[in-house]
Amino acid sequence: MPPYAQIVIGPPGSGKSTYCNGMNQFLSSIGRYSMIINLDPANDRLPYDVTIDIRDYITLEEIMDETNLGPNGGLVFAMQTFKESIEEFISEVRSLIKRNPKTESAYLIFDCPGQVELYTNNDIVSQIFRILQKELDFRLVVISLTDSINIMKPSSYISSLLLALRSMLQMDLPQINVFSKIDLLKGYIEQERYGRVKAPKEKGITTDDGLPFTLEYYTQVQDLKYLLPYLEVEENNTRTNFFKRKYYKLNEAIADLIEDFSLLSFEVLSIEDKNSMISLLAIIDRANGYSMGSNELGNDTIWEDAIRQSSVANFLQDINIHERWVDQKEKYDEVERIRREKQIKEATNNEELLNQTIDPEKDWEDALKKWETSTGKPAFKE
Repeated sequence: MPPYAQIVIGPPGSGKSTYCNGMNQFLSSIGRYSMIINLDPANDRLPYDVTIDIRDYITLEEIMDETNLGPNGGLVFAMQTFKESIEEFISEVRSLIKRNPKTESAYLIFDCPGQVELYTNNDIVSQIFRILQKELDFRLVVISLTDSINIMKPSSYISSLLLALRSMLQMDLPQINVFSKIDLLKGYIEQERYGRVKAPKEKGITTDDGLPFTLEYYTQVQDLKYLLPYLEVEENNTRTNFFKRKYYKLNEAIADLIEDFSLLSFEVLSIEDKNSMISLLAIIDRANGYSMGSNELGNDTIWEDAIRQSSVANFLQDINIHERWVDQKEKYDEVERIRREKQIKEATNNEELLNQTIDPEKDWEDALKKWETSTGKPAFKE
């Protein structure tokens, strides 16, 4: 069976390591044989138990000392050096995959560097994964994380769209774009309200508190022309009239470019929300082909029942994400809290009941008495 893998990319602070840790725990909880591989030679503080660490082969500090390069150049050089001696790494990954005694396969999560140039202007990372795909027959999907705070500012949002689009073209693999830390969005809104920007009324711009559009507008990436007036307002205090006109035309061209490709859409994720994780993993499974493969890989019977029958997936698709994470976040959080408490209580009760009932000696004695009563014969001859 081929191994499946997620390639986790995104700018610094987008939550890559937190995602890798949470996804690994979630996969393990549903019965999949999953592991994390750190591919960031600069990351010496990992919040998870790493199975293979690139820093065992090469570190950014060593490269910088030996070559007198800075952090950015050193990271590119480190990845190039790693690629040139990748055979040992492939051998270790192959050995790792075969450790699963049930299927001789695995589900791997690659935690990648945060330098976005590696996925936009440089093809070294894509070369590394093309080699892994060829040598190990990987089924890969890229998970591109973007901090949801970038939704708050029109220019940051447009920049995030361009980065996601560029990495899709550079990596040349199935890619799922995700607004991470979505549970923090309402807090971001309360701190940085669009209502604080006093837009000219003739522009038709709303100045109410909160986002000018629903969350679905930002995830579906459609009709970006409606965002252009907000970009113009954002630049009011930083540009001369000449540059305002120039930048408006540039923003308009960028918006048209993004819409012309029609490749972009985003999912939302709160790593601590179970329903959010279920929804995202169902999409990932379709992207890397896991949902079409044999269910023997992970023995994930719970997941088969929940997702492959589509009952949970369809329910989650019906949830209005703006309502869930912005308008009525507290209400949904409370419902989720009550549900978790109920599950914990039921699990505790079941464990107590199990401990009370599992007594082999007593069960044997009870079975003997029941047989003697029903047959009228002694269980043992005297």
